[in-house]
Formats: sequence, C-alpha cells, structure tokens
Amino acid sequence: MPNAKNRYFTKSRFKLACECPTKLFYTNKTQYSNSFNEDPFLSALADGGFQIGELAKQYFPTGNEITTLSTQEAISETEALLQHENVIIFEPAIKHNNLLIRVDILVKSGNYLELIEVKAKSYSAKEDKDFLNAKGGISSNWRPYIFDVAFQKYVLQSAFPKANIHSYLMLVDKAARCPSNGLNQKFKIVKNDRTCVELTTPLSQIELNTKLLKKVNVDNAIKIAYANELQSGMPGNSFKDNIHLLATHYENDIKIAPVIGNKCKQCEFYCSTYAEEHQRKLNGKKLCWQEYLNWQIDDFDAPNVLDLWNFRNTEKFIQEGLVKLTDITLDDFDPEGDIQLNKKAALTIKERQWLQIRAAQTKSNTIHFDYVSMAKEFESWTYPLHFIDFETSSVAIPFYKGMRPYEGIAFQFSHHQVNKEGEIIHAGEYLNTDVGVFPNFEFIRALWKQLSQDEGTIFMYSSHENTFLNTIYNQLLVSQEEDKDILCQFIQTITFSTQKNKPAWRGKRQMVDMLKLVKDFYFDPATNGSNSIKYVLPAMLNSSDFLKKKYSQPIYGTKQLPSCNFEEKKWITFDENGKVIDPYKLLPEMFSDIDDNEVVLLMDGEKINNGGLALTAYAKMQFSEMSDYERIKLRKALLQYCELDTWAMVAIFEGWREMLKQYQVS
Repeated sequence: MPNAKNRYFTKSRFKLACECPTKLFYTNKTQYSNSFNEDPFLSALADGGFQIGELAKQYFPTGNEITTLSTQEAISETEALLQHENVIIFEPAIKHNNLLIRVDILVKSGNYLELIEVKAKSYSAKEDKDFLNAKGGISSNWRPYIFDVAFQKYVLQSAFPKANIHSYLMLVDKAARCPSNGLNQKFKIVKNDRTCVELTTPLSQIELNTKLLKKVNVDNAIKIAYANELQSGMPGNSFKDNIHLLATHYENDIKIAPVIGNKCKQCEFYCSTYAEEHQRKLNGKKLCWQEYLNWQIDDFDAPNVLDLWNFRNTEKFIQEGLVKLTDITLDDFDPEGDIQLNKKAALTIKERQWLQIRAAQTKSNTIHFDYVSMAKEFESWTYPLHFIDFETSSVAIPFYKGMRPYEGIAFQFSHHQVNKEGEIIHAGEYLNTDVGVFPNFEFIRALWKQLSQDEGTIFMYSSHENTFLNTIYNQLLVSQEEDKDILCQFIQTITFSTQKNKPAWRGKRQMVDMLKLVKDFYFDPATNGSNSIKYVLPAMLNSSDFLKKKYSQPIYGTKQLPSCNFEEKKWITFDENGKVIDPYKLLPEMFSDIDDNEVVLLMDGEKINNGGLALTAYAKMQFSEMSDYERIKLRKALLQYCELDTWAMVAIFEGWREMLKQYQVS
C-alpha cells in the first residue's frame, strides 16, 4: 500500500471521486493505464486557463505567491503569511487532518477570509445568475465548479473554525470588452521547472480597471450543495460525510466498490488490449465491469450499450440487465413500434441505433445506404464542388480592443475542389499564425477569393463552419473594414443565420452539411455508431474497392491530383490483417529530423492528427517563445492536417458516388 502519510485528499482527488468514487483506487498508480496522464498544461492552454489565472493575480497587486513544489514547505509558508492581520496569498496550502487544498486566491482581513477560485469559464449575470436551475438545485453546467469551491470551503472552515468565510468564483465576464489591443500578448508561456504563464509587460491602469473577470459569490449555492448533493452513488449519505469517507478510503488505499453506468464511457482508466498484453498495463474500467457484472474476458468482445450512438437510456438498460447489444430485443428497444427502416426518408436517431444493434447481433457488415434519397441530393448539386474545413480558436483574453472574451478566431482553412468529370485538386488554403494578429477578416477575404469564382455547391462536415462564418459576419458589422458590405453579403450567400442573428437568412448557396447526409442516409457498422469523420473515413476506405485501388497508388500530390502540402502520397496502406490503416495515423511526424541537443521543444506531440492538437499548436504559437525550427514544423503540420480533413470529405463523396453508380448499373 502507498505511504498513507503522503496521501492527502485534495480538491483534484475530490473532483475525481465525484465523477466516480472507484477512480480513487486507480489514480496515481503507474500500473493502471490513465489516458489523462498527459501534461495538464495542454487543456488549460487551449481555453486560456493559465492566462486567466495570471490575469486574476494582477487584480491583487499586493498578493504573495507560494511557488514551492514541496507540500510541506507550502504549508509552512502559508502558516507564516497567515500570521499577518491582513494578507493576500496566491496558492496557499491549507491542511486539515488528511485534507489539503491549494486555494487560487485567499484574502485575509482580520477574522474575515475570502476564498476565490479562478476558472476560465464564461459567466453571464443574466443567464447564469446564482448557478441554480429552475427547481432550485445546482445547475448541471455549474455543478463541478460549485463542488470544487464547496470542498475548499469545508477544508478552510475546518482549519479555521472561528473565521468568517465567504467563497467566490472568479469567472470570465461575457459582458466585458477588452480594454486594449495586445492584452493577450502580455501573458507568455514559459517552460522552466514547470510550465507556467508570466506577465511580460505590466498592465496599464485601464487594463486593471476594465476587468475581464468577475468575482461572483457562491455561498448560497454551496449551502444548497451541502444540503442536497452527493447523497447517492457514494459511500456516505451527505456531501460533508462523503468528504471524510472518500478521504479515508484514499488515505488507506481502499477500493470503493464500482457501480457501472454511462459515466464509464469517459473513463480514463482504460487501455487497449495491446497495452494490456504488451505494456503490462491494468485496465481499471475492465476490472470494474468484471467485478460488477461478473464478466469474463471474452464478454468484452461484444459491443455494449456504452457503444450505442446518442443513447439516452444507458442507465435504465444497465439496471435491467440489458448491457450487451446482443441482449436487447426490438420490444425492449422500440415498444412503441416507431422504427421503419424501409421508408424513403431520413433515418431517425432510434432507427440508426437499431441498425447498430442489429449489426452487432447478426455480426453483419451490411451498409445501410438510402440510394434514392442520396441520388436526389447528388442531382441538386452544382459543379464544381467545394469542400472546406476550418480550424478555429476561442481565447479567453481577446486579441483586440472592444472584443469580448472567447470571441471566435478562424486561423485556418483548407479547400478541395471536384469538377463534373471527377478531377480533384487541393485548390487552396489559408493559415495565419502570426503572433498577436487577429486573422478573421483576412481569413474571410481569402475564403471569398477561393469560393467566388463560380456558383458551385459548398460542403462542410458539421455546422461548425456555418457557426464561425456567422461569428465573422457579426464582427464585420461593427468593424471599420472598407469591404465589409461585400464580405457580409458573401457570408449570407453561403450560410444560414444562427439564432442570434436577426433578421434571419438562408443563403441561396447555403453549404451542404455532409454530417447530416451521413446521419440521414448512410450507416456502416464499421463506424461503431460514430458519425465523426474520423470514423466514417476509415469505414468508407475499407468498404470501397474503388478508393482502395485509387489511393493505394502514390497519385496524391502529383499533376494528376495536385496538393499544396504532399508529394506522391499514398493515402491507403494496409495492416497485417488487410485492413486500411486510418490515414490520420499516416501523417508525418513533426520533428523526425531534429537533433536532440538542437532545441527544447514546447510541442511534445509527434504529429497533429486531431482538432484538439491543432488548437493547442495554434495557442502555443501565439503565447510561447519558441524556435524558428519548431514554428516552421508546426505550420507544416497544421497545413497537412487541415488538408487531410478536406480530402477525407472528398473521399467520402467519391465513395458515395461509386455506390450510386453500382446501384444504377444493378
């Protein structure tokens, strides 16, 4: 058993236990696989958490920061500072028995204590009010944040029982506007003993006075949490009892019996069979299911209700013993008889789910494809076809004066084009990673130049691109850009308005959402129920002989199929079982040619192959001091990743087109 002397129950452990108390037994043990064991800096970087934390400190210029990494030293330094009658401390360490917290900001004025937890989450005084729902309980959106402060307040009150304590969340104010240009560039990421943010230039008086962060009292919400929350699914019957019981279990390394449910879907203590067999990792999630269900190893081979796409009755089915998809009958799933798979109309959610269940039960690879409906869609399109994908960001501290926190930044797009004869070209791209530059208006000018040469149909995958174009439209309206009228007209032509935009519009050249086409007319069991392009693409490549033959040749990035970022690329290669390897895994590594002694890398990942890593790369390029070598490599990786996204859309289109041809022939 680990040394109990060092096993303090902290707010991060409490947060973990609120997700699932059994996780306390798995955490911090190297033998258990943990997908969250990456640098926590990455998640805070993308949403601006580190910058917000540093900004909050600037509002308290007399604050004293506890920087030591030693828990005992931090406790001692905190105790010494608290001897003062009035003091402000950043990251003080407060201990009570086996409970330990590090408060973001603690303000002491005699017997009065202010506990301030800083979060990079936006807050609206009008919409979020007192963090409660219509029934008077804690709003589900705010529950983790209220629980966090409630735990800290309990420990602080226990350590100082005579103190008068008031608790606050310091949040990003949705109503605030940035008071100056370049504010976000004053907060730079540095990597010394640990990665952190430093203020490179002092804030001006207007930047200090015009606050982007709002301090909101949460004492009432905490009182409600203590009275009503954490009363089920835990070892104790009340919020405060569970703090002690969870802490005792953690201190003594005693496992809390698992209760499985929908929460298991996001469990980080899960790993592949390969990691179990070859890396000797323990699979915590699998162990829980074995203990709760008495499952054997081969039971995990069958798809279960956690795999079922967009399913809202997971808990109910598990309680009824309907865990494997093979356990579920049509009467269990559709007692009202709503499913009609043979109709010529868009699939409903329930119908897609039943297709997934039926495929699991029959072990069928049969693809559902509504040929008639998809053929009508194809006939409605105007050539040349345009496939676009955006990479975007939303930073907490805005780029420019007058912008609100988390206003959208569109820093990259890729554009593929297909003509009527089937010729494909990577027609263009845009990427702006210049430090401190607001890219949106140049972005939309570049997109307009790409798409205004004809009236061809434009495709996106999900409504993300439509939403961001609406954002840029609103930014243009209040801008001083000379060409804003023509750019706004262009945006209205290719989009539909979101709810916030009045009067509403639907563009005559409104983008076609390929995700909607997938959901309505296409289901491949190989996607395991997911409609994400990251699952649909490999499924399509494995099912299409046409695509296998075409893209197993090094034609991509030649005169036959021009590319901006690849040369003679084969997008299809096969594994030892004859399956197509996911093309996103074939993206080149960023730093394969680096001398280990040449430069210290800020971007530790070997490749950029998903949107989260793309966003992180952009954020690091904005807020980090890095070498020219790393900056060049990151730009190249971003360009290749975004191009692959639009090629993926083209490949899916080609697969559908060939399926329609075969249908028409037959």
